[in-house]
Amino acid sequence: MNRSLPSGLASETTLDYVHLTVSDLLRSLDFYQYSLGLQVHRREGKTAYLGAGAHDLVVVTEMSGATKAARTTGLYHFALLVPSRLALAHALQRLVDHGADLTGGSDHGVSEAIYLDDPDGNGIEIYRDRPRSDWPTENGALAMTTDPLDARGILSLLNGEDVESQMEPATVLGHMHLHVAHLDEAVEFYQRVIGFELQMYYGRSAAFLSAGGYHHHIGVNTWNGVGAPPPPPESVGLRYFTVRLAGQAELDRLVQRLEAAQAAYETRTDGLFLRDPAQNGLLFTVA
Repeated sequence: MNRSLPSGLASETTLDYVHLTVSDLLRSLDFYQYSLGLQVHRREGKTAYLGAGAHDLVVVTEMSGATKAARTTGLYHFALLVPSRLALAHALQRLVDHGADLTGGSDHGVSEAIYLDDPDGNGIEIYRDRPRSDWPTENGALAMTTDPLDARGILSLLNGEDVESQMEPATVLGHMHLHVAHLDEAVEFYQRVIGFELQMYYGRSAAFLSAGGYHHHIGVNTWNGVGAPPPPPESVGLRYFTVRLAGQAELDRLVQRLEAAQAAYETRTDGLFLRDPAQNGLLFTVA
Protein backbone atom coordinates (compact mmCIF):
# COMPACT_ATOMS: atom_id res chain seq x y z
CA MET A 1 0.00 0.00 0.00
CA ASN A 2 1.03 3.58 -0.65
CA ARG A 3 2.53 4.98 2.55
CA SER A 4 2.11 8.64 1.54
CA LEU A 5 -1.67 8.63 1.94
CA PRO A 6 -3.48 11.75 3.23
CA SER A 7 -3.58 12.20 7.03
CA GLY A 8 -5.82 10.19 9.34
CA LEU A 9 -9.14 10.71 11.09
CA ALA A 10 -10.07 13.73 13.19
CA SER A 11 -10.39 13.35 16.96
CA GLU A 12 -14.15 13.99 16.69
CA THR A 13 -14.66 10.69 14.86
CA THR A 14 -17.20 8.42 16.57
CA LEU A 15 -19.09 5.21 15.93
CA ASP A 16 -22.82 5.42 15.28
CA TYR A 17 -24.70 2.09 15.10
CA VAL A 18 -24.17 -1.57 14.27
CA HIS A 19 -26.40 -3.58 11.91
CA LEU A 20 -26.80 -7.30 12.62
CA THR A 21 -28.50 -10.26 11.00
CA VAL A 22 -30.64 -12.31 13.41
CA SER A 23 -32.66 -15.45 12.85
CA ASP A 24 -35.81 -14.52 14.82
CA LEU A 25 -36.76 -10.85 15.11
CA LEU A 26 -39.28 -11.20 17.92
CA ARG A 27 -36.86 -13.26 20.02
CA SER A 28 -34.15 -10.67 19.47
CA LEU A 29 -36.46 -7.78 20.33
CA ASP A 30 -37.41 -9.48 23.57
CA PHE A 31 -33.73 -9.78 24.49
CA TYR A 32 -32.61 -6.33 23.38
CA GLN A 33 -35.54 -4.58 25.05
CA TYR A 34 -35.85 -6.40 28.35
CA SER A 35 -32.41 -7.86 29.09
CA LEU A 36 -30.35 -5.05 27.57
CA GLY A 37 -32.83 -2.24 28.19
CA LEU A 38 -32.88 -0.75 24.70
CA GLN A 39 -35.98 0.78 23.13
CA VAL A 40 -37.44 0.06 19.72
CA HIS A 41 -37.28 3.35 17.84
CA ARG A 42 -39.08 2.02 14.77
CA ARG A 43 -39.71 -1.10 12.68
CA GLU A 44 -39.63 -1.48 8.91
CA GLY A 45 -40.67 -4.94 7.78
CA LYS A 46 -38.16 -7.46 9.15
CA THR A 47 -35.81 -4.74 10.43
CA ALA A 48 -35.95 -3.01 13.83
CA TYR A 49 -33.98 0.04 14.98
CA LEU A 50 -33.10 0.18 18.68
CA GLY A 51 -31.38 2.66 20.94
CA ALA A 52 -31.42 4.24 24.37
CA GLY A 53 -33.89 6.95 23.39
CA ALA A 54 -31.63 9.19 21.31
CA HIS A 55 -30.11 7.91 18.05
CA ASP A 56 -30.05 4.29 16.87
CA LEU A 57 -27.40 2.02 18.41
CA VAL A 58 -28.34 -1.46 17.18
CA VAL A 59 -30.23 -2.38 14.02
CA VAL A 60 -31.38 -5.99 13.60
CA THR A 61 -32.71 -7.61 10.44
CA GLU A 62 -34.30 -11.04 10.42
CA MET A 63 -33.10 -13.72 8.03
CA SER A 64 -35.16 -16.80 8.80
CA GLY A 65 -32.99 -19.90 9.00
CA ALA A 66 -29.73 -17.99 9.42
CA THR A 67 -27.18 -19.78 11.59
CA LYS A 68 -23.93 -18.87 13.29
CA ALA A 69 -20.87 -19.84 11.27
CA ALA A 70 -17.84 -21.18 13.13
CA ARG A 71 -14.22 -20.07 12.67
CA THR A 72 -14.91 -17.16 10.30
CA THR A 73 -14.19 -13.46 10.20
CA GLY A 74 -16.93 -11.08 11.32
CA LEU A 75 -18.20 -9.89 14.67
CA TYR A 76 -16.32 -10.69 17.87
CA HIS A 77 -18.43 -8.19 19.79
CA PHE A 78 -19.95 -4.75 19.58
CA ALA A 79 -19.54 -2.61 22.69
CA LEU A 80 -22.10 -0.29 24.25
CA LEU A 81 -20.48 2.41 26.38
CA VAL A 82 -22.56 3.55 29.35
CA PRO A 83 -21.85 6.96 30.94
CA SER A 84 -21.00 5.89 34.51
CA ARG A 85 -20.17 3.04 36.85
CA LEU A 86 -23.67 3.34 38.34
CA ALA A 87 -25.15 2.91 34.86
CA LEU A 88 -23.01 -0.23 34.50
CA ALA A 89 -24.41 -1.48 37.81
CA HIS A 90 -27.96 -1.03 36.52
CA ALA A 91 -27.04 -2.85 33.30
CA LEU A 92 -25.45 -5.76 35.18
CA GLN A 93 -28.33 -6.16 37.63
CA ARG A 94 -30.89 -5.95 34.81
CA LEU A 95 -29.08 -8.76 32.98
CA VAL A 96 -29.03 -10.87 36.13
CA ASP A 97 -32.72 -10.19 36.80
CA HIS A 98 -33.65 -11.36 33.30
CA GLY A 99 -31.54 -14.50 33.51
CA ALA A 100 -29.06 -13.50 30.81
CA ASP A 101 -26.10 -15.83 30.43
CA LEU A 102 -23.00 -13.71 30.91
CA THR A 103 -19.86 -14.92 29.17
CA GLY A 104 -17.42 -12.91 31.26
CA GLY A 105 -16.40 -9.69 32.93
CA SER A 106 -13.05 -7.88 32.97
CA ASP A 107 -11.27 -4.84 34.30
CA HIS A 108 -9.13 -3.52 31.45
CA GLY A 109 -7.57 -0.65 33.38
CA VAL A 110 -9.13 1.83 30.97
CA SER A 111 -12.60 0.39 31.53
CA GLU A 112 -14.80 -2.14 33.31
CA ALA A 113 -16.67 -4.51 31.01
CA ILE A 114 -19.44 -7.13 31.00
CA TYR A 115 -19.62 -9.69 28.19
CA LEU A 116 -22.55 -11.70 26.88
CA ASP A 117 -24.14 -12.99 23.66
CA ASP A 118 -27.52 -12.25 22.15
CA PRO A 119 -29.84 -15.22 21.35
CA ASP A 120 -28.03 -15.80 18.03
CA GLY A 121 -24.56 -15.76 19.58
CA ASN A 122 -23.70 -12.21 18.49
CA GLY A 123 -21.12 -10.97 20.98
CA ILE A 124 -21.88 -7.92 23.13
CA GLU A 125 -19.83 -5.88 25.57
CA ILE A 126 -21.31 -3.33 27.97
CA TYR A 127 -18.69 -1.14 29.59
CA ARG A 128 -17.86 2.10 31.35
CA ASP A 129 -14.69 4.10 30.88
CA ARG A 130 -12.36 5.34 33.58
CA PRO A 131 -11.08 8.92 33.24
CA ARG A 132 -8.26 9.15 30.70
CA SER A 133 -5.92 10.42 33.42
CA ASP A 134 -6.27 7.01 35.11
CA TRP A 135 -5.56 4.85 32.04
CA PRO A 136 -2.53 2.60 32.59
CA THR A 137 0.57 3.20 30.48
CA GLU A 138 3.92 1.51 30.04
CA ASN A 139 6.88 3.46 28.68
CA GLY A 140 4.48 6.22 27.69
CA ALA A 141 2.21 3.90 25.69
CA LEU A 142 -1.28 2.68 26.51
CA ALA A 143 -1.22 -0.64 28.37
CA MET A 144 -4.70 -2.13 28.71
CA THR A 145 -4.97 -5.05 31.10
CA THR A 146 -7.31 -8.00 31.58
CA ASP A 147 -8.03 -8.38 35.29
CA PRO A 148 -11.06 -9.77 37.17
CA LEU A 149 -14.12 -7.52 37.25
CA ASP A 150 -15.19 -6.20 40.66
CA ALA A 151 -18.82 -7.15 40.06
CA ARG A 152 -19.65 -7.01 43.77
CA GLY A 153 -18.29 -3.48 44.04
CA ILE A 154 -20.21 -2.40 40.95
CA LEU A 155 -23.51 -3.82 42.21
CA SER A 156 -22.99 -2.25 45.64
CA LEU A 157 -23.50 1.15 44.01
CA LEU A 158 -27.19 0.34 43.62
CA ASN A 159 -27.56 0.51 47.41
CA GLY A 160 -30.98 -1.10 47.32
CA GLU A 161 -32.49 1.24 44.73
CA ASP A 162 -34.74 -0.05 41.97
CA VAL A 163 -33.00 -1.15 38.80
CA GLU A 164 -33.70 1.03 35.77
CA SER A 165 -35.61 -0.91 33.11
CA GLN A 166 -33.99 1.04 30.29
CA MET A 167 -30.40 1.76 29.40
CA GLU A 168 -29.08 5.27 30.08
CA PRO A 169 -29.97 7.68 27.23
CA ALA A 170 -26.32 8.79 27.04
CA THR A 171 -25.22 5.26 26.00
CA VAL A 172 -23.27 5.12 22.71
CA LEU A 173 -21.62 2.51 20.51
CA GLY A 174 -18.15 2.76 22.00
CA HIS A 175 -16.16 0.32 19.90
CA MET A 176 -16.26 -2.63 17.54
CA HIS A 177 -14.12 -5.75 17.92
CA LEU A 178 -13.75 -7.86 14.79
CA HIS A 179 -12.45 -11.24 13.75
CA VAL A 180 -10.06 -10.78 10.80
CA ALA A 181 -8.05 -13.13 8.62
CA HIS A 182 -4.61 -11.54 8.96
CA LEU A 183 -3.61 -9.14 11.73
CA ASP A 184 -0.97 -7.10 9.90
CA GLU A 185 -3.24 -6.70 6.89
CA ALA A 186 -6.09 -5.49 9.10
CA VAL A 187 -3.89 -3.04 11.01
CA GLU A 188 -2.48 -1.68 7.74
CA PHE A 189 -5.99 -1.16 6.39
CA TYR A 190 -7.52 0.48 9.47
CA GLN A 191 -4.45 2.61 10.13
CA ARG A 192 -3.12 3.58 6.69
CA VAL A 193 -6.30 3.55 4.63
CA ILE A 194 -9.11 4.36 7.06
CA GLY A 195 -6.96 6.61 9.26
CA PHE A 196 -7.28 5.25 12.80
CA GLU A 197 -4.22 5.44 15.06
CA LEU A 198 -2.68 2.22 16.35
CA GLN A 199 -2.86 2.24 20.15
CA MET A 200 -1.44 -1.15 21.09
CA TYR A 201 -0.98 -4.79 20.15
CA TYR A 202 -2.23 -7.59 22.39
CA GLY A 203 0.44 -10.20 21.78
CA ARG A 204 0.58 -11.03 18.10
CA SER A 205 -3.07 -11.96 17.72
CA ALA A 206 -4.96 -8.70 18.38
CA ALA A 207 -4.58 -4.95 17.97
CA PHE A 208 -6.50 -1.85 18.99
CA LEU A 209 -6.90 1.37 17.02
CA SER A 210 -8.74 4.64 17.56
CA ALA A 211 -9.22 8.29 16.69
CA GLY A 212 -8.42 11.11 19.10
CA GLY A 213 -6.33 9.03 21.50
CA TYR A 214 -9.25 6.87 22.68
CA HIS A 215 -8.22 3.43 23.95
CA HIS A 216 -9.95 1.83 20.96
CA HIS A 217 -12.74 2.37 18.51
CA ILE A 218 -11.66 -0.73 16.59
CA GLY A 219 -10.30 -4.02 17.85
CA VAL A 220 -9.11 -6.72 15.44
CA ASN A 221 -8.05 -10.27 16.22
CA THR A 222 -7.21 -13.59 14.55
CA TRP A 223 -8.68 -15.73 17.34
CA ASN A 224 -10.86 -17.62 14.84
CA GLY A 225 -7.72 -18.65 13.01
CA VAL A 226 -5.19 -16.99 10.73
CA GLY A 227 -6.66 -16.98 7.24
CA ALA A 228 -10.24 -17.46 8.49
CA PRO A 229 -12.80 -17.08 5.68
CA PRO A 230 -15.74 -14.67 5.75
CA PRO A 231 -19.04 -16.15 6.93
CA PRO A 232 -21.53 -17.51 4.36
CA PRO A 233 -24.32 -15.10 3.29
CA GLU A 234 -26.95 -17.03 5.28
CA SER A 235 -25.17 -16.41 8.61
CA VAL A 236 -26.24 -14.41 11.61
CA GLY A 237 -23.80 -11.71 12.62
CA LEU A 238 -22.39 -8.44 11.39
CA ARG A 239 -23.81 -6.75 8.32
CA TYR A 240 -21.86 -3.54 8.88
CA PHE A 241 -21.09 -0.89 11.46
CA THR A 242 -21.08 2.86 11.01
CA VAL A 243 -18.34 5.42 11.52
CA ARG A 244 -19.47 9.05 11.84
CA LEU A 245 -16.91 11.45 10.41
CA ALA A 246 -16.50 15.04 11.57
CA GLY A 247 -17.54 16.64 8.26
CA GLN A 248 -17.44 16.54 4.48
CA ALA A 249 -13.74 17.41 4.40
CA GLU A 250 -13.06 14.27 6.45
CA LEU A 251 -15.06 12.19 4.01
CA ASP A 252 -13.20 13.72 1.06
CA ARG A 253 -9.85 12.82 2.66
CA LEU A 254 -11.06 9.28 3.30
CA VAL A 255 -12.00 8.92 -0.36
CA GLN A 256 -8.50 10.13 -1.30
CA ARG A 257 -6.95 7.44 0.90
CA LEU A 258 -9.27 4.76 -0.49
CA GLU A 259 -8.48 5.67 -4.07
CA ALA A 260 -4.74 5.92 -3.39
CA ALA A 261 -4.88 2.42 -1.89
CA GLN A 262 -7.10 1.18 -4.74
CA ALA A 263 -9.69 0.09 -2.18
CA ALA A 264 -13.20 -0.49 -3.51
CA TYR A 265 -16.06 1.56 -2.07
CA GLU A 266 -19.69 2.37 -2.91
CA THR A 267 -21.51 5.67 -2.47
CA ARG A 268 -25.03 4.93 -1.18
CA THR A 269 -27.92 7.08 -0.03
CA ASP A 270 -27.07 6.28 3.60
CA GLY A 271 -23.32 6.87 3.30
CA LEU A 272 -20.09 5.51 1.87
CA PHE A 273 -19.90 1.72 2.15
CA LEU A 274 -16.88 -0.56 1.90
CA ARG A 275 -15.45 -3.79 3.24
CA ASP A 276 -12.19 -4.37 5.05
CA PRO A 277 -9.79 -7.09 3.77
CA ALA A 278 -11.64 -9.67 5.92
CA GLN A 279 -14.96 -8.60 4.30
CA ASN A 280 -16.32 -6.86 7.42
CA GLY A 281 -18.69 -4.09 6.33
CA LEU A 282 -18.22 -0.40 7.22
CA LEU A 283 -20.54 2.52 6.48
CA PHE A 284 -19.19 6.07 6.77
CA THR A 285 -21.55 8.95 7.49
CA VAL A 286 -20.97 12.66 8.07
CA ALA A 287 -21.94 14.52 11.24
